[in-house]
Amino acid sequence: MSAWLRVFICLDRYLSLSRLERTWFSHSKNVLIIIASNSIVFTIINAHILLFSCFYDTDGSINPSAQWYEIYPMWDYVNLGLYNCIPFILMVAFDSGVIYHLIRADQVTTIQHQRIQHRSITITLVITTVLFLTMTIPATVFYGFFTSTASYVILHLLDSLLYTYHILSFPLYFVTLAKFRRIVLRFVTPEKLCRTRVENSPIL
Repeated sequence: MSAWLRVFICLDRYLSLSRLERTWFSHSKNVLIIIASNSIVFTIINAHILLFSCFYDTDGSINPSAQWYEIYPMWDYVNLGLYNCIPFILMVAFDSGVIYHLIRADQVTTIQHQRIQHRSITITLVITTVLFLTMTIPATVFYGFFTSTASYVILHLLDSLLYTYHILSFPLYFVTLAKFRRIVLRFVTPEKLCRTRVENSPIL
């Protein structure tokens, strides 16, 4: 779900830079529809794991697979396509379009604040895309193709790296996006103190 939400974020940024008028993504209601649809679709796709995986063998031990078909490594291959390869290709495509339109905007836009704002969002998208490549794809590839040959330590190290990626979003957005930082500070600090900090901080 998180991978495809990031794809939609990249698409939203691309559309906002390539079109002058407000896009379908500009409305909060439509964003909620995308989030809900994304959650429903991938819950359905993964529902078979909740329904069919894990059963007791005749000797009383728990088998993590399914009785009627093999979940692994088959589901690792599906994961590699649905969760890694396709989202990554789309992220790179949309990010490339964002960078292209940002370069054009820098050439024709004279408003410094707007240029800095576009640039900061683009930097954040590029960083998240690179982190997605380096932190999630290796774990999925190793679990899909090298489970029997890779060491236990390497597999768990890559698995930890994969889940660490998801908790990096908050600090990354907080550091690189001024608007996100203002909203967070508004929740955690008194209003006057928050306003003072924001006014004294440089725009990223």
